Amino acid sequence: MGVVKRFRIKSFKEQNSIVKLEKISMVYNKRVILNDISLAINRHEVLGLLGPNGVGKSTIFQIINGLQDPTYGKVIINDTDCTNLPVYERATKFKLSMCPQYGGFFYELSVLENLQTVAEIHIKEKKDRQRKIDKIIAQFSLDSILNVKAKHISGGERRKLVIGMALVNDPNILLLDEPMAALDILSIQMIQEIIINLQAMEKITIVVCDHNAKSLLSCVDRAVVLSNGKIIVSGTPNEIIEDKNAKNAYFGDDFKIN
Repeated sequence: MGVVKRFRIKSFKEQNSIVKLEKISMVYNKRVILNDISLAINRHEVLGLLGPNGVGKSTIFQIINGLQDPTYGKVIINDTDCTNLPVYERATKFKLSMCPQYGGFFYELSVLENLQTVAEIHIKEKKDRQRKIDKIIAQFSLDSILNVKAKHISGGERRKLVIGMALVNDPNILLLDEPMAALDILSIQMIQEIIINLQAMEKITIVVCDHNAKSLLSCVDRAVVLSNGKIIVSGTPNEIIEDKNAKNAYFGDDFKIN
C-alpha cells in the first residue's frame, strides 16, 4: 500500500482560488480536446486530474503553464488574466513551475550541475543560489548522486531531481505531469511523501495527473475526472470513486483506493 494522506482539506472558500480556468476549449486539427471546461484550483490544495488517455489532462497543464494557448477561454492566476502571458512571465511573476512527464533535466550534466544551471537563471546572488541548492540536496537526499550524470541515475532519482529543479524558484504553484509513471512501489511512495510534504511544509498549491489512480488518490485533497473533453465529476477521492459517471467513464465498478 502506498502513502495514504491522513489529513485532507475538505472544503475551500471560493476566494481562496489561486488558478481559474474559465470556459476553456481546445481544438486541434478539428478535434475537440477540451470542451468548455471551467475549473478553480484552490490555494494550498493538492488537486488530482484523472481520465482516460487522450482526454486532455496534459493539455490542461500546458494551457496553465503557457506552453499552449486555448482556442477559447481564459486562464486566471491570482485574479490576473494570464491567457496571453508567455511561460517565463508565469514562472517569474506568478511563481509557477511544471515538471513534465518526460525529460525536464539536462542528460549530460551531473545532478549538481542541473541544479546549478536552473539556480543561475532564477537566483541572482551566488550565496542565495548555494543556500537554495544545499536545501534541495538535503530535502531530496541527493548527496550520493551529486556528481553522477543525470542520464545514469534511476527513474525515481530523476523524478526527485526534476521536482527539485522546479522548486528552485520557490513556486506557489507546482504542476506534476505523470510523476509516478513507470516507477517501482518504493519510488511511488517517495513521490507521494514529497507531494504531501510540499503542501504541508512549503504551502505549495499542487496539481498532479497520473494514470496510477490509486496512488494519486492517496495523496490528493480533491480530484476531477475528465471524459470526452469535459469534467464529469469533482470531489474528494471517496466521493469520485462512488460517482456513477466516474465509474462508467474511468474507474469501473470494482475500483477501490485501498
